[in-house]
Amino acid sequence: MSVHTAEDIISLTIESEAVGKRIDAFLATRTGVSRTRLQRAIEDGDVTVNGQVVRSNYKLRDRDELDVELPAPVATTLVPQDLPLTILHEDAAVLVLDKPAGLVVHPAAGIADGTLANALAFHLSGDGPGETLRPGLVHRLDRDTSGVMVVAKNDAALEHLADQFRARTVEKHYLALVYGRVAKESGTIDAPLGRDRKNRLKMCVADDGRPSLSLYRVVRRLDEFTLLDVEIKTGRTHQIRVHCAHIGHPVVADSIYGEGRVNSIRHTEHRRGVAGLGRQFLHAASLAFTHPVSGERLRFESPLPPALEELLQKL
Repeated sequence: MSVHTAEDIISLTIESEAVGKRIDAFLATRTGVSRTRLQRAIEDGDVTVNGQVVRSNYKLRDRDELDVELPAPVATTLVPQDLPLTILHEDAAVLVLDKPAGLVVHPAAGIADGTLANALAFHLSGDGPGETLRPGLVHRLDRDTSGVMVVAKNDAALEHLADQFRARTVEKHYLALVYGRVAKESGTIDAPLGRDRKNRLKMCVADDGRPSLSLYRVVRRLDEFTLLDVEIKTGRTHQIRVHCAHIGHPVVADSIYGEGRVNSIRHTEHRRGVAGLGRQFLHAASLAFTHPVSGERLRFESPLPPALEELLQKL
């Protein structure tokens, strides 16, 4: 079986040992995610086979290509690491944190440690031997996206939060600096997203993709850039980055979806500032959800990190 991973995508090519197995049973064994949760994800289209939505009882065939868009589970053998965390809120059910850019959320191929999951394992369970370590990563941020995340501290909270994300009742607002001057003060980007046929670790707008909806409004206009508040109604992989590029305004310093755009910046100092940023200008500024135990509506905010604020001042 061959495996390809991005920061938040798992792609599998089925080989002989998995042929004939039910997709939900296979993925439960392969990922460690509960079979019930996987069945819901398959129904919601978060798991596709050869680009198509299937049922939970689908029997795998040789060379089937599976795309799985789930928060990767944290293995019980995960090594706890005492890494710094900026915690905005914590109680018995949930933990809300401010993730810095550059931090990978969970282990993937070639990344065994130094992740947010390792830090959470230490924070939630300590570093004692023999402990079961499974922080509930209900959603993700790309490696180079900073901002607010919520983590479930038990299975009940995880399922409750997952249901909220599925029902689109979680409010997620991002600040994105994009290239060019966006014409409208506000707008809607309703464009389905799917796997890029030429590069399976990239996403693209595709007629046969999954429904994806982003709402934006202009926060500030600069000479060659526009600062947007983007609310995502769906949580597709790389959604804001692909949607902004789709309307002709890629996220500043996005090396994947805005490659080469920095060279179009007229002012030398602006060009140097963007080239030296070292991350995309995308920040999860606020997150609102219903507490899984109390039922209270909670909202958390994160200010722009210094590097992004400094770039704004230069521009």
